[in-house]
Order: sequence, then C-alpha cells, then structure tokens
Amino acid sequence: MEPRSYANAPVGLNFLIAGYAYTSGGYPMDGALPITDPQLATNSAVLAYGRVLDLWGMSAKLNVIVPYTDLSGTASLAGQPMQRDITGLADPIFKLSVNLYGAPALSLQEFKSYEQDLIVGASLRVTAPLGQYDDTKVVNLGTNRWSFKPEVGLSKALGPWTLEATAAATLYTDNTDFFNGNTRSQSPLYSLEAHTIYSFTPGIWGSLDLTYFSGGRTTINGALNNDLQQNWRLGGTFSFPVNLQNSIKLYASSGVSARTGNDFDLIGIAWQYRWGAGL
Repeated sequence: MEPRSYANAPVGLNFLIAGYAYTSGGYPMDGALPITDPQLATNSAVLAYGRVLDLWGMSAKLNVIVPYTDLSGTASLAGQPMQRDITGLADPIFKLSVNLYGAPALSLQEFKSYEQDLIVGASLRVTAPLGQYDDTKVVNLGTNRWSFKPEVGLSKALGPWTLEATAAATLYTDNTDFFNGNTRSQSPLYSLEAHTIYSFTPGIWGSLDLTYFSGGRTTINGALNNDLQQNWRLGGTFSFPVNLQNSIKLYASSGVSARTGNDFDLIGIAWQYRWGAGL
C-alpha cells in the first residue's frame, strides 16, 4: 500500500531508502500458508535503491529492495502448536515502473515548471527466491519461488488533492521443495488499490490507502486447499521533507476484513535520501 507509484520526477534522480517496519498478528510474508491462529511478529530493516529513467521519452523508475527480517511467534499446523524464531534475509524485490501518458521524461529545470494532470502508468514487480528458506519448516522468510506482479495505474491531480487507483495480478511459480519435499502451487492473487492524497505544502503530503485482495488459492501435490483470499486492508501514509535531499515517511495499515491471511497490523518509518539529476 504505497501511494504515488506513478508520480513524475526528474530523470537521473537517485533514491536511497532505509526503513523499519513492525508487523503483528497474522503473517504478512505469505498469507496463504497452511497455518491457523498465527500470532507472529516481524521486525524488518529495509534497504532500497531507486533511479528515475528515460524510457522512450517517458519517465520511469527502477527499484531494488532488500529486506532483513526477524520473525518470531506461534501458530498451529494441522492442529498442532508450533513456534518459530528466525532472523535473516527475505526475498529481494525488483520493480520497474513506466509512465505511459502524462509524465514525460524531464530534466531538473523542466521538472520545476511541471504540473501533474492525469498520469497513466504500468509496472512489473519481480520477487526472487533468494531469502532464507528451510524446507523442514512451514514458516520461512523466503518463499523458494518466483513471483511476478504486473500492474496498471492512474493518478489524477485535482488542486492539492491527488487520486490514485491501481489494478494488479501476482503470478507465482511452483515451490517444488515445500515442507519436506512437497510441491506447492498458487493461483494468481488479484488486487485493487485506491489512494487519496493531500498535499499540505510542497513536499509535505498525507494519504488514505485502501487495498482489496482476491484469489491466491493453493494446492499441495495437486490437492486443492480451502485458502481463497478475500481481504480488505486500510492504511495511511504521511511524508515530510527534512531538507532538499532528505525526507521521512511514516506509514501504517491494518486488516479490515480477512477471509484468510493478510490479517495483520503494520507500522513503519522510512528515511529517503535523493541525489543526482542536478540536485
């Protein structure tokens, strides 16, 4: 639930983001795991790099995100209690976002006079199976599979307000070494997001964020599980600058309604440092 996915920025701008996030209650790593009554908490340190690009005359952005996570807590597996306490790298994320309309590639000087109207964009997010994984455990930091999330989005400015909407589908490869050598497959997980953003002054903005998930049903060795996801999440974000190159972002979200998975609370803070593009 991150607003301003398709906002414009000067070409050549670099971002370094360091953040911390805390989750509790459910299981934010993989909401379709075959566990019940999860009482799990994660503390995650996140390091990310982003760069604004010029692709075919339109602005684009490449992000690389590496999370380092501590997970602890209890859950039930087939009616039996289990406990997990693990620290390490989760799966890294690579995301390319491209604006298709309304956000041309601009230099810093051109960007100073840019005013957003309607932006249409698309992105592809890829998660690589490089996180810590133990096939003798059902709860892990890594997922031991690839995922691909194509997304399309709209962003419309109305004075100090900006309205955003995105639609996405997450596609998964099979995990052929799931919990003692089983094969776990998952159907696509579809999502819709909406963000209402208000700019108080240049650089200071807040948003109300809403997300709906549906799908993602799994099979183990071809046997269908009763884990269809139909979940709503509500959150908020507030961002403010420290100076020209530094800014702070605060964010939080919670499950409003969950058939399975994604029923967790999240709170986090991120620091962003910008350089390049003539800054």
